[in-house]
Amino acid sequence: MPEVIESDYLVIGAGGMGMAFADEIITHTDATITILDRNHRPGGHWNDAYPFVRLHQTSTCYGVNSTELGGHRRDEVGLNKGCYELASGSEVVAYFDNVMRRRFLPSDRVRYLPLTDYKGDCKAVSLTCGTEYEFRAKKIVDATYLNVTVPSQRDPDFEVRDGAKAIAVNQLPKVLPDHDNFVIVGSGKTGMDAILFLLTNGIAPERITWIMPADAWMFDRFHVDPGRKFSDPVTQYAINLLQCALEAENYEHYFELIEQAGLVVRLDPSIKPTRWRCATFTPLELEQLRRVKNIVRKGYIEAASPTEMTMTKGTVPTPANAVFVDCAADGLPKVPMTKVFEGNLITLQTIRMCQQVYSGGFIGNVEANVDADEDRKNELTQPVPLPYTDDDYIRCAIQNSKNMAAWLTEPAVVKWINESRIDLFSPLLDFDDPEELKNIQAMGELIEAAVPKLEALLVEAREEKSETAMA
Repeated sequence: MPEVIESDYLVIGAGGMGMAFADEIITHTDATITILDRNHRPGGHWNDAYPFVRLHQTSTCYGVNSTELGGHRRDEVGLNKGCYELASGSEVVAYFDNVMRRRFLPSDRVRYLPLTDYKGDCKAVSLTCGTEYEFRAKKIVDATYLNVTVPSQRDPDFEVRDGAKAIAVNQLPKVLPDHDNFVIVGSGKTGMDAILFLLTNGIAPERITWIMPADAWMFDRFHVDPGRKFSDPVTQYAINLLQCALEAENYEHYFELIEQAGLVVRLDPSIKPTRWRCATFTPLELEQLRRVKNIVRKGYIEAASPTEMTMTKGTVPTPANAVFVDCAADGLPKVPMTKVFEGNLITLQTIRMCQQVYSGGFIGNVEANVDADEDRKNELTQPVPLPYTDDDYIRCAIQNSKNMAAWLTEPAVVKWINESRIDLFSPLLDFDDPEELKNIQAMGELIEAAVPKLEALLVEAREEKSETAMA
């Protein structure tokens, strides 16, 4: 007979989103929660991340609302000098583990089931002892819908021939002494991190080959450093994006304007990016990445041998005694967006671009503190699908703006935003301060004016891409 567990909420997944959601429920309600996860400890994909990974956003605004990660410190040395510190992967894992052990479990309102496989229909089984569980919960919270994948969780998606050496990026530190050359497969954040790791550990750029199926736009990390006033960099960044939309003559001109304003950056000034990866970099890091000149832009790698790389657009010689470093897992999955609130199911999704963990906390606040029907809760939590292509950036900017306009109408949301440790992008919304109220009203008017223009730019971009594909 299965063990029956009763609680108010069943949270499936103890990654960042599930933990952030649960933290809000613990803070604002007396509800009980069961949390289950396949991993042996909280943290989700961070448990499988490569050893030199760090956050791409400041630690100051990451994690669960109740518990600070790191301190309000700026790095004084290294490639991140001048920006707020970025927690390492091991620090992030330890942080979520501490939140579970020091906050959740001592509350006596949380039961945690690690190494447990959810089978659906409120049933699960222990991966260690085979115990079967049956859950009776008022609400089911799916914190696994955005199923983040890292390279160590799957085999390379290219064929490895004739004794060629291919590894997941996790193994890179261990094989540094064994190879003369390194082929980095992947143009996203992981690939960039791998190259910076090699360069900072003394590998000459000539020994690095970078397989880049498509260039991606990046954020300048100094523009997304924390700030909670209208004059601070993050808020000014959002305002500038909207102002550029109003000034843009067309889609191409919009990207010219936001690049000129320093809101986005590219690796190679001569090549227009067509992808988006939510990566942030400092000028020092970008300078290092540009030292690598052996960049292969011939599509995706299909097969690797000791002498030749087969690409979708031709072949390229393999450098001597090279190791292929797989960095190409799609950490930002492309899944259809669905309602966040639907009956007794809550499906955690991003409600602000590239801010998954923040979104989990935001949705938890709406569940706990917004006394409204399902339609209103969904109005406040419209998903912002993760960006993949350059025009997705405009789509995200549109929905981000619409969401902020809706949030300004809900007192429980405004209060949470003002008090939230993990809110990186919102200004302080003080409606009682005449000067701040004036700024809030101006932002609302800017959103109202800019969104139709952004929508027109998005239509133009997609029409151009459709015509290009048909040509």
